[in-house]
Amino acid sequence: MKRLVCVAAAVLALAGCSSGKDAVVQGSSFSFVSPGGKVDITYDVAQRQTAPVLAGEDLMHEGKQLSLADFPGKVLVLNLWGQWCGPCRTEAPEMESLAKQGVQVVGIDVRDPAREVAQDFVRDRGLTYPSIYDPDGRVLLKLTGYPRNIIPSTLVLDKQHRVAAVFLRQVLAQDLLPVVKGLDAEA
Repeated sequence: MKRLVCVAAAVLALAGCSSGKDAVVQGSSFSFVSPGGKVDITYDVAQRQTAPVLAGEDLMHEGKQLSLADFPGKVLVLNLWGQWCGPCRTEAPEMESLAKQGVQVVGIDVRDPAREVAQDFVRDRGLTYPSIYDPDGRVLLKLTGYPRNIIPSTLVLDKQHRVAAVFLRQVLAQDLLPVVKGLDAEA
């Protein structure tokens, strides 16, 4: 009986720690929750929360820092990838297609311990958009609650760098372009 009471108290305590209603925990900083297991999630203006400052070493330029703050006032497509990831190999040309159409794409290269291999991946595919090198996942940790095991995945940030859409799957340029154009048209 005593054990049952302890378990019940623990469950109630944990339930009291949860917050938020659906897709986003209430507050000023972005905290990810996937409502109903959705893989394509969009947030209307009232639901959007500011992405944390994501910054780290530039994959292609050792010693140089790259930050989302380097792109003020721009809609950003933030793509999480790794050269070890099969779907990322297919998705990379789609991201490059967006970049060539004037969309600001920024990658976060995750779980690639050999920087040179990731750099070869970028060179071999002719990718021109920048990527943050994040082999240990420290940059990704700043995205509170974000599923670090879903690679590739993509976030689209509005001009104020609030999270407007999340895609927990491989995407095509045609999936993202309407989202980006809609955000570009916002006042």
